[in-house]
Amino acid sequence: MCDIRPSAPIVALPQPSTAALGAPLTTTSPALGTPSGSRRRRLWELEGHAFCPIIGVCLPLPLLRRLTAKSLGTVPAHSDYEVHCMAVTECRRRSPLAEAVQKDLDQRYALVIKAAQPLKSTEALARWWDDCRDRAHEGRADLASALWAALTHPRCDYLLEQRILGEVHMLQHQVGTASRADLSRLEALQDENAILARELAGAQQRSQQQARHYGAQLEAQQAAALRLRAELIQAQTRLQQLQEEHEALRAASPHLPERQALAQRNRALQEELRQARQELREARELREQERERADRANRANRANRALQESAELTPRAATTSDTTDLPPIPLQGCAVLCVGGRQASVPVYRELIEHRGARFLHHDGGAEDNASLLDATLAAADLVICQSGCISHNAYWRVKDHCKRTGKRCVFLDQPSRSALERALGDIGWELPPETQTASGA
Repeated sequence: MCDIRPSAPIVALPQPSTAALGAPLTTTSPALGTPSGSRRRRLWELEGHAFCPIIGVCLPLPLLRRLTAKSLGTVPAHSDYEVHCMAVTECRRRSPLAEAVQKDLDQRYALVIKAAQPLKSTEALARWWDDCRDRAHEGRADLASALWAALTHPRCDYLLEQRILGEVHMLQHQVGTASRADLSRLEALQDENAILARELAGAQQRSQQQARHYGAQLEAQQAAALRLRAELIQAQTRLQQLQEEHEALRAASPHLPERQALAQRNRALQEELRQARQELREARELREQERERADRANRANRANRALQESAELTPRAATTSDTTDLPPIPLQGCAVLCVGGRQASVPVYRELIEHRGARFLHHDGGAEDNASLLDATLAAADLVICQSGCISHNAYWRVKDHCKRTGKRCVFLDQPSRSALERALGDIGWELPPETQTASGA
């Protein structure tokens, strides 16, 4: 198949017998005889069907093109198959290309050739070939070097040569099948590699983006750390300065702690004095209230005695009538302000005061009404009735201060009841100046 010259003889491969394949290889042939001598065979001395596997297996194709171009001159742009066939044809005889191939193969596989030289029989060469073939199948040896060393060995007879070439021929078929499978696998791996490469590129891009993002964050954090460190150094420097100033002040004022203790004791004594004055003022106010309540009680007793004396002078029929039908004590035209008291009792206060001809005014003493309105209401009143138990402390003192400043009559009630208010109004009626009562009666 590799011969492109029609005149070249074609040698057919003989069919070995079953006994020849199964039994150990013999070293004699009835037709060819036993190889003799120690000289290795040359390339052009081999059988014609040995050139194709030797050229195809033992020589890389780029090297074959260089040797062909060097031996035959410029080689046209032939295909690899055409170059291979041309070399096979040239190696059938002792040509410049055959000698160049012989020289290159001897140099390339010199170590293997030297390792096969001690083999002195065909059986030993056959065993050596089997071992090299098995190791090459396992990937632990080079088949091309063993093929060249075995075919050119002086003890390689015709049967061993045919066997070697047959095994190489079948191995080439197996290698071709495996190569096609490897090629399919390679294409699948290339597709998978392209997918993985795209995914890797995307992952690398995301990684770079994250790296830039985290790098920017790291730079910002480092800048913040530097700024905080600078602030810390400034604070530590300021603290050290203050400590030095403190030590200087302590050195300049050795009795400063004693003076500070005395100052603190002075502040405590002033606070105690303030509290004592407050308690004294409250005690005085309480005493004033007790005195006023005693005065009111005395006035009420005098009024009761006067009423009793008046009742003895009135007709008996008048004593049998309802006390509510007695003519009210005249307060005609007066503005009576009631400060404080229960909200539900305000209508009762209004009825009692307006029943006596007075104008009723009311302020709750700071519970809901604005405290600022109290002064205006006090100014509009002629008489003030203060429910001291139902107003705020502030309102109580404002009422008392206003009445003291203006000389206005003010009555303090301890109980916000109807009867207490009636007694207070009775006392007021008896204690009003004569001109006020005369004006009210007119």
